[in-house]
Amino acid sequence: METKRDFLKKLSLLAVGGIVAGSATPAVASNSNTNSPASAAKKMIGLQIYSLAKELTDNVPDGMKKIAKIGYSTIELAGYRDRKMGQYEVAEYRKICDDAGLKITSSHVNPTVRKYTKENSAEIAEFWKKTVEDHLKLGVNTLVQPGMPTIESHDEAKLVCEIFNNAGEIAKAAGIKWGYHNHNMEFKRIMTEAEKSAAPSPSDFFHPKGEIIYDLMLTGTDPNLVFFEMDVYWTVMGQMDPLEYFEKYPTRFPVLHIKDRLVLGQSGMMNFENIFKKAYANGLSAYYVEIEKVKDNMTQFEGVKGCFDYLNNAPFVK
Repeated sequence: METKRDFLKKLSLLAVGGIVAGSATPAVASNSNTNSPASAAKKMIGLQIYSLAKELTDNVPDGMKKIAKIGYSTIELAGYRDRKMGQYEVAEYRKICDDAGLKITSSHVNPTVRKYTKENSAEIAEFWKKTVEDHLKLGVNTLVQPGMPTIESHDEAKLVCEIFNNAGEIAKAAGIKWGYHNHNMEFKRIMTEAEKSAAPSPSDFFHPKGEIIYDLMLTGTDPNLVFFEMDVYWTVMGQMDPLEYFEKYPTRFPVLHIKDRLVLGQSGMMNFENIFKKAYANGLSAYYVEIEKVKDNMTQFEGVKGCFDYLNNAPFVK
């Protein structure tokens, strides 16, 4: 049985690892130019605004202008709740973004319940109807759920997929695509009772028995109703190789979250070149930078700019 330590030792040998790229050093050291003017940018690089936290929410109009000045073209929202974006009505929020020269193309939204049941499925559907109505006003192309519902059995996985399909139908009727964003826990396995009794440690994240929840989501949802926004970093943290998923399910990942441990390219563990090449071959339509942590001496805005510069100067990014 592979341990977490074994996995981390092998991490750089994955198709997404730095060694496969030909160098174990951070790619940002050779092709990042943090002094490049944003006006020279021609790439449509998107940003998940969760990356900025209070640095944005404390002054949204000013923050949106800073995002645009860096060079980002599109944004993916986070923070929709109670039919508003923070303190703003959705129409007002869109105007702020329009005035800054940013296009809202996507939004992360979670239903108010995490445990899905047949009894609350209608409540969840009603939530998505209202959410879609509001996001039409924001002008998004895609709606994405980033929170994993409780899934501890095959029956729960099946119900979640049914509810996902229904959300996809609601969004599709309005001309919006509906998708799901992963973290690492989707790569946990669900076992039958027989498999549990045979496994050395049924609760062990790394045991080889059972079916992977993410695969159950992929096979249990309708491709015409549900797409998957893969977060490539969290996929690796779930001990999986994004390229293997791109190969196995080539049409299911039209949107990506591009993330690293800190600023893009600085960990040396993510081979973004291979990720982008395969994703483009599969028909990648959009991607969003997301950054959660930065070094102690950096602001979130500085981290977001470092990510933009990395991608803007990367020859493998269109």
